[in-house]
Amino acid sequence: MTPTVKPPAVSEKGTTPAMRQYLEAKRQHPDALVFFRMGDFYELFYEDAVTAAGALELTLTSRSKDRSGREIPMCGVPWHAADTYLARLVKQGYRVAVCEQVEDPRKARGIVRREVVRVVSPGTFTDTGPLEACEPSFIVAIARTCKGEQTVFGLATADLSTGELQVTEHAGAAAAAAAVDELAGVRPREILLPEDLDPAALPGLRQVVGTGGGTVPVTCVEPSLFDLERARQILVEQLGTISLEGFGLGPERTPAAIQAAGGLVRHLRDTQMTELQHLGTLEFRTRSDHLVIDAATFAHLEIIVGAEGGRNGSLLAEIDLTGTSMGARLLRAWLQRPLAARGAIVERLDAVEDLLRQVAVRGRLRTDLARVQDLERLIARVALGTAGPRDLAALGRSVGVVPALRGHAMELRAPLIATLLGRFDELRDVHDRIVATLVDDPPAAARDGGSIRDGVDGDLDELRAISRDARHAIATMETVERERTGIGSLKIRFNRVFGYYIEVSTANLHAVPDDYQRKQTIANGERYITPALKEYEEKALGADERLLDREQEIFDELLRFVLAEAGRIQGCARALAAIDVLAALAEAAARRDYVKPQVREAGELMLADARHPVVEGRTESYVPNDVLLNDDDHQVVVLTGPNMGGKSTYLRQTALIVVMAQAGSFVPAREAAVPITDRIFARIGASDNLARGQSTFMVEMQETARILHQATSRSLVLLDEIGRGTATFDGLSIAWAVAEHLATNPKSRPRTLFATHYHELTDLADLHQTVANYHVAAREWQDDIIFLRRVEPGRSDRSYGIQVARLAGLPPATVARARTILAGLERDELSRGGRPSFSGTPTEPVGQLGLFQQAPPSSHRDVAERILALDLDRLTPLEALLLLGELKEALAE
Repeated sequence: MTPTVKPPAVSEKGTTPAMRQYLEAKRQHPDALVFFRMGDFYELFYEDAVTAAGALELTLTSRSKDRSGREIPMCGVPWHAADTYLARLVKQGYRVAVCEQVEDPRKARGIVRREVVRVVSPGTFTDTGPLEACEPSFIVAIARTCKGEQTVFGLATADLSTGELQVTEHAGAAAAAAAVDELAGVRPREILLPEDLDPAALPGLRQVVGTGGGTVPVTCVEPSLFDLERARQILVEQLGTISLEGFGLGPERTPAAIQAAGGLVRHLRDTQMTELQHLGTLEFRTRSDHLVIDAATFAHLEIIVGAEGGRNGSLLAEIDLTGTSMGARLLRAWLQRPLAARGAIVERLDAVEDLLRQVAVRGRLRTDLARVQDLERLIARVALGTAGPRDLAALGRSVGVVPALRGHAMELRAPLIATLLGRFDELRDVHDRIVATLVDDPPAAARDGGSIRDGVDGDLDELRAISRDARHAIATMETVERERTGIGSLKIRFNRVFGYYIEVSTANLHAVPDDYQRKQTIANGERYITPALKEYEEKALGADERLLDREQEIFDELLRFVLAEAGRIQGCARALAAIDVLAALAEAAARRDYVKPQVREAGELMLADARHPVVEGRTESYVPNDVLLNDDDHQVVVLTGPNMGGKSTYLRQTALIVVMAQAGSFVPAREAAVPITDRIFARIGASDNLARGQSTFMVEMQETARILHQATSRSLVLLDEIGRGTATFDGLSIAWAVAEHLATNPKSRPRTLFATHYHELTDLADLHQTVANYHVAAREWQDDIIFLRRVEPGRSDRSYGIQVARLAGLPPATVARARTILAGLERDELSRGGRPSFSGTPTEPVGQLGLFQQAPPSSHRDVAERILALDLDRLTPLEALLLLGELKEALAE
């Protein structure tokens, strides 16, 4: 949840005018820290100061006492470094209301007017410096409504830093789970909920809120923000249309989606206090549009985030060879939501193939793309009113590369490239206007001066001439005054308080002329002014002020011009991002020997010499393997083999290849045929959720239950060591039942890889034609185990666990004892007629030797062997009685 900020419990009576302004800003934004601009600092007071001082490690001071006699806590940060401090507060989940001076202090009558100009939060922070260039900055709003008896959740996702706006809707019994899956995939920086929506209605929300190395703040807002009719009106206004039908939305069909999107846009308008012109389009997504990957599977497969919680070690990090920040974000989005329509997938693959073949064209494209800066975020800064001259200069340079990029792309023949070329706008007018207006290396802020070229504006040129002449005259005056007075150390200086003045040291005061007027006494001399100097000062300073005002006017005109072309710039930026991703995927295919997959509507999943895209780059001896899954004799593949043999890697690489193929990428294999998959489910590795009282086994069973309920015949299921978190026969029974369900359920028989150490499960292949046995090969040599990493047909009858334990460093005595216990267990199992059967009527569980029970003595084994050797059909009653006596005597001894 969002960190709480207490409002100050003070009265405005008796406070200063400035403090009354602060208290009014705080009253309007009680849940935010107020950054109150006072001159060159943003100040914080009362509880805000205490909170900010702790969060930012600032020195807490105080100002004059209030009416009650209490000192007012205070801290502050320099205005020019405010973005750095804002970023730190936002990262900790705080909201900050930025209260600016909204009039020129030089022209103000009385106290300078101040107003809150924006509210910054984790989901609305857009300053490009602290933002990760290749990461989106999403804020998600969730709305809930009912259609008939169905509960419906709408999710709207916006990235204020790029102008992206998407919405989706989930209905039915699994709506809440689908909404949480959506959140987990988006990985938002902030979640917006109506106050009347209990988070308990979204099971799993708390896990999403607490992932990613920190907490995602949840901002609760008035339910009226999501009123359906008001939300519809907001969207129509924002998108500039008369209805939402063109976006696939309608109040009858998609009420929750409209509520979420309209509420989110209204919230963003209210907090940013601008029209958000860069939010000019909306994308409505349905689950059938893309391959669905739930939160648990995303974590298990390490698609976006690696095992350590960062980008390293993920599939994204491995194949991201994009040259622009826009392309990096788009590649991430493609991997998050791989396509589910064969035509669109093949279009991407054909484009990658074209770029792979055209090596020279690809090289030129990638070279020029590296010169393009983040157009999406630059135009967003223009729309939000935070862009400076350097931002516009970067935008101008970037669009200047577009004609060359378009020329390179025209040499390609793939249909998708042709479609993207149709969206290319060379933006020559934007480039020419920016380049003609701004100097080559402008300052960061327009108020710093010097950002506009000479010759752009006659009035500006005249003011510059006056300013230069006045400054030159003042410099000349210093030489004249030295000669006139004979004071060689005399200097003419300037500061903001006193303006221009003549400074004379104490030793030379006797030589000061009568027309010098004393202005200030200093430690080692005096400061003077003369009528002539005062005249030039007024001319120079007046010209400088008018100069800055005129530069600001010209820059504002340029901003308005660029903002009017925001739609064209965004369209071009998105086309460039797509070209960048396609070229990067082609480059990855060339460097890593990836192959174009044959994507089919249905049929078997066939991979020849498949490899794990991440693991293969971290070892010199990676062993490729084949994969075959179909609806006939390989619908469920039971995979056995030793620990550390590579079963989990085999499962993950199969899923990652499907993800890559449906995202439009070539894949690490010699040959690949991939049917369209609607969902991937993966249960690989152990995890728990102790904060919610859920053990590793409970989490495993919950994820497994979800798979059994939601998988379809077009799904891919990957299960690793199901049932290992409980007692042996409990776990074996569960694993058998799960595998059998996946193989025989008439409603859905998903393509399944089922890795297990329960060798009993290999009997399923004898009972069900759709089940096949494979194993990871290993060999023993001189009491060592050699992992061959080859997946071969057939079953394995050993797990080599003791050998692996020895390799892990268990003490030799412990390993030896384990071998003794294993031998006893194996003899006990054999003496009782082999392992239990799950193929027919359940039998009584067979007893097991306790871990700390000694192996039976040799006399007992002799008795057992004699009994096993008996031929009961030929044994007479008398012989049986005599034998029973002998055995009893032997056991008694």
